[in-house]
Amino acid sequence: MVYGLSSIVGRFLNYLLVPVYTYHMSAASGGYGVVTNVYAYTALLLVILTFGMETTFFYYSNREGVDRRRVFSTALTAVGSVAALFVVLVMSFIGPISAAMGYADHPEYLQVMAIVVALDAFQAILFARLRQEGHAWKFFALKMAFILLTVALTLFVFLAAPRWSHLSWMGWYDESHQVAYIFFINLFCTAIVTFGFWRELRDYHISSFDPALLKQMLRYAWPLLLFGIVGIFNQVADKILLPWLLPGDEGRVQLGIYGACVKIAMLMALITQAFRYAYEPFVFGGQRDKHSKETQALATKYFIMFTLLAFLAVMAYIDLFKYFVGPDYRSALQAVPIVMMAEILMGIYFNLSFWYKLTGQTWWGAVMSTIGCIVLVAVNIAFVPRIGYMACAWGGLAGYGVCVLLSYFIGQRKNPVPYPVAEIAFYFLLALALFALMHYLPIANTSLRLVVNTLLLAVYVGVVLWRERTLVAPVVNRLKSFIHK
Repeated sequence: MVYGLSSIVGRFLNYLLVPVYTYHMSAASGGYGVVTNVYAYTALLLVILTFGMETTFFYYSNREGVDRRRVFSTALTAVGSVAALFVVLVMSFIGPISAAMGYADHPEYLQVMAIVVALDAFQAILFARLRQEGHAWKFFALKMAFILLTVALTLFVFLAAPRWSHLSWMGWYDESHQVAYIFFINLFCTAIVTFGFWRELRDYHISSFDPALLKQMLRYAWPLLLFGIVGIFNQVADKILLPWLLPGDEGRVQLGIYGACVKIAMLMALITQAFRYAYEPFVFGGQRDKHSKETQALATKYFIMFTLLAFLAVMAYIDLFKYFVGPDYRSALQAVPIVMMAEILMGIYFNLSFWYKLTGQTWWGAVMSTIGCIVLVAVNIAFVPRIGYMACAWGGLAGYGVCVLLSYFIGQRKNPVPYPVAEIAFYFLLALALFALMHYLPIANTSLRLVVNTLLLAVYVGVVLWRERTLVAPVVNRLKSFIHK
């Protein structure tokens, strides 16, 4: 619960910055499109620079007879060395790189974010160490420190600084540099958080680096690297490809509009990430439990039930959620339900992925994710020039849909898990039917539409509580007992 809280609360506070950006940066300027594009590249680079070492660290730390400190030192040395080399290369070739990416006038954007992504990769192993040792509250504190500091500095730059710009000590402020300020704030906050790992870094010893162990870890990790690259590319490909497929200012403007509205759909990404933080160590730690497959099946079912509830909640109150972004960004609200459903499929794909992780056949993940990525890219290339950012939303849905189907049918042959498919299908059909009613009922009055949507949302909750009453009853009884005491 603590891991989930740190993820949901932390990223939720970070998402609260989107209104700050979109109400103070016009869509026509393309500034938010630049931010969206650069962060898409950094997300992809983070996966490359960590090259599957987080999951590999968990896998080897839970093996019998393995020195956990040696595993930690080996993983941290490998990731830290690659990250440092990356920064050196970017700084050495910043001219050609910035020109190729369309930022020849602002190479500092890429220089700053190169350092940020290198620090993030280094910290990824340190955060994994905290999770592996069960230091949930320190994990929470460091994540929240980064977010709260970022929020405070961003509010200062976008809200306070313009009002105080006439003061002599504010001579550094220039409203035309808002995009650069966003990246520099990220760098500062990331660097500060690194000092919070002094205790974990004290446990690190270069002498514990084990080349033989690293070779074993890399054999396990390289398919995860391919899987991770393809997986993250599935998430950011639209934000990378759109400016290429719609060159010039139009591409960045559309990307900014689409990227802002997609943040509303990222509620689903919060839930999935929180689930992953808590669930991945749990599955690896309990892989010898004879009931582990039944647990995986139930967890997948409840994950789907809850994410469908979140989907319906956002759709029910989309008339309120639209104020999350500035007025000139709201034309992309039609993409939100498609992107949210794609995020649900991504979460299901993560749940289905344990069959090849637990059996060591991680290369299957790379194969399936590559196929899904090809589908996504093909949809984007074929339709972005015709329908713009809506092709990005449909491409993500198609790509993850293919991944889910492949992982389920191949997994059931390689390492079958008794997923309650009929029950899951029922909840999907129920949620989609209720969404159709929310979307297509001809109710012009906003207040009345919100009331009707609330009733439809209550129908879903009521059906879930009734069908899952054997699960709910013990929880209710415990609450009653607690209140009585």
